Amino acid sequence: MSARDAILARLRAAAPRTVPTDAQALSQAIDHHYDGRRAAPDADPLAAAQTMLAALTALHAEAWCADAASWPAQLAQRLAAAGVRRLLLDPVRPEAAALIEALPPAIEAVAFAQPIEAWKRELFDTIDAGFTVARSGIAATGTLVIAPDASTPRTVSLVPPLHVAVVHAHTLHADLHEAARAEQWPAGMPSNLVLVSGPSKTSDIQQTTAYGAHGPRRLWVVIVTDAQGTTS
Repeated sequence: MSARDAILARLRAAAPRTVPTDAQALSQAIDHHYDGRRAAPDADPLAAAQTMLAALTALHAEAWCADAASWPAQLAQRLAAAGVRRLLLDPVRPEAAALIEALPPAIEAVAFAQPIEAWKRELFDTIDAGFTVARSGIAATGTLVIAPDASTPRTVSLVPPLHVAVVHAHTLHADLHEAARAEQWPAGMPSNLVLVSGPSKTSDIQQTTAYGAHGPRRLWVVIVTDAQGTTS
């Protein structure tokens, strides 16, 4: 038996004897597959946050956990220390409003209040950072799930050299399958759902990794727990 035949024989032997043909049965089979691969939920309520934190760090993002009361002041202090002077955000969002309250006078909060064509040069030349609130997160891969809208378009997380994101610990999912199922993605996907894992990077040229080629060079993520440092 050739090596090719041996490989094909193993694949055929491992293939399921019957394959579901209708959508519901296929969906159940996929759920069963991923449920079997997934470890039992950890008793520690912060386990998902710690997994998310480790994955983001491995991806060259700067991430930390903070409780709901202290994260705005912590983030404002870091922004000031990093020399940020103009921060793009949606001031209507509760998280953005809390951050604005904590910002020092030297940092200006800027809303995306006009078409990009009207202030493209200002946007590209003077905005130091963009602030977004993730819809959820995928702990296993350190991925932010962001749903852009009119007040926080994709530009906010794409153009400024620093992308700052907040994700609430209670919205973290173990993996992509759990996120899709828990948030019922098949029932109605938004027109633009963005998955962000680490700063923008590419290895297109001589396979040398370069950051900031197609988007933000830096990614900061605040994983927000509740006031007691738990996720409940």
